[in-house]
Amino acid sequence: MSEVVENKELKAAKKKGPIREWFDSVLFAVVAATLIRWLFLEAYTIPTGSMEKTLLVNDFLFVSKVHYGTRTPKTVLQMPLTHQKIWFTEIPSYLDWVQLPNYRLPGFTHVKNGDVVVFNYPGCPERPDEYGGFDKYPVDLRTNYIKRCVGIAGDVITIKDSQVYINDQPMANPPEMQKWYTLESNTSINPRLFSKYDVTERGSSQSDGKYYYAINATAGAVESLKNLDFVSNVYPDIIAADDKFTPYKTFPYNESLFSWNRDNFGSLTIPKKGMTIKLDEKNIALYKGVITTFDLNKNAEYKDGKIFIDGKKVDEYTFNQNYYFMMGDNRYESDDSRYWGYVPEDHVVGKAVFIWMSINADGTFLNKIRWKRLFSLIK
Repeated sequence: MSEVVENKELKAAKKKGPIREWFDSVLFAVVAATLIRWLFLEAYTIPTGSMEKTLLVNDFLFVSKVHYGTRTPKTVLQMPLTHQKIWFTEIPSYLDWVQLPNYRLPGFTHVKNGDVVVFNYPGCPERPDEYGGFDKYPVDLRTNYIKRCVGIAGDVITIKDSQVYINDQPMANPPEMQKWYTLESNTSINPRLFSKYDVTERGSSQSDGKYYYAINATAGAVESLKNLDFVSNVYPDIIAADDKFTPYKTFPYNESLFSWNRDNFGSLTIPKKGMTIKLDEKNIALYKGVITTFDLNKNAEYKDGKIFIDGKKVDEYTFNQNYYFMMGDNRYESDDSRYWGYVPEDHVVGKAVFIWMSINADGTFLNKIRWKRLFSLIK
């Protein structure tokens, strides 16, 4: 007869091996980072100069998801902590077999005029070039853009001689906004002078004893340059409202109905949820892309100059969601709503809140980091 003796030490839980501990730690970190990235904050890097001087190339910033409310996931079959492709490859990081309805959790504010916003680039069905790609990726995986919101749903936006007007009132320009100017000088200018005033020289010429410089500058830099004895004039490079030969074609790409350009644009009413419009020739030109592509209609199409929903011609239309008009602070070097139209509300990612790191690729040693920009709020 054998006796079984209970050994409490043998009952004690076995210690995890180093590989299991490592795996559990990595799994926890990935899950935590994914939840934080989805619900609260996500880190982004500025790759282009469309927002200079407000945001510089290689600024690292945090974007708040909670300000406007976090979007529920639409593309659920995706590798964690990726966007469109697996890191360092051209392999897609997702499968679009399952696409869930898109909802937004409650936020504590709404997109306002002047906010710096990150959003998924919607593209433009009317745009006659390779930038149209509005359907290349699912909504939540389209390329991230960052711009300043200059018009919210229901606003009437007009641009006159490069000045933005909202509901017939001039909008305050961002303090670091840049535009193109021509500088006339009585003498040749040393490039170090432009560097001193943080001005970008775009080209130069000489005629009749004068020197002409094409520059990109803020209003403050222009005022400083005007005070120099050898500078005879500085004036903005504005395309006239009646200029029909500008190479900078704009939304909605219908020159027979709209003679708009980058500096003289609108007036344009930004679609608002619940707003009803008559589908006349002009409104169809302005909103057909919204109705057929972005406004959550399952069976809407444009053909023969008319809009059809579920196979029936419609003469008026009520919008299903809000839209926004976005522009870069580097006004003449920004691909924005002047060229591709509206940003749908379901494309809005979050509000840019602060810069936590900024790197100057051309700097050396300690100057590699832009120390003054660290932990600065985005205005």
